Amino acid sequence: MVRLLLSLMIFWSAQSLAVIETYEFSSTDLELRYKALSQELRCPKCQNQNIADSNAPISRDLRAIVHEQLEAGATDEEIIEFLVDRYGEFVRYRPGMDSNTLWLWSAPIILLIMAVAVVVTQIRKDRDRQTISSNAERANRLREKFDGDPS
Repeated sequence: MVRLLLSLMIFWSAQSLAVIETYEFSSTDLELRYKALSQELRCPKCQNQNIADSNAPISRDLRAIVHEQLEAGATDEEIIEFLVDRYGEFVRYRPGMDSNTLWLWSAPIILLIMAVAVVVTQIRKDRDRQTISSNAERANRLREKFDGDPS
């Protein structure tokens, strides 16, 4: 019985921590865009939480900015650009391609090329070892054949 009560208390307390939005939108399209944007933008204070899930004051401010700009007719790109200009590239979960993030976008390709190079090198080494060992075996058989043959 005590476990049940504790479980219910934890469940209710977890629900009280959830972010509750009270914004009213002029259309359902704007509401869907708001939800998508708030999932895509990272809270500058919280390390790995989007602004939809964060209770930090900065996240509340960002949600209000997103709401205001959506209602004002801004596109998703304009809103993201505004927030990146103000808070830096960190607010995006998917950073844009520029000179600062080029290494981030090219790292998977570079790592893949390096992995392929290691595999190819290892296969060549194994093939060379097999060739050398088979040549050595043939040479030993020939030596035994000629050393054992008195003629």
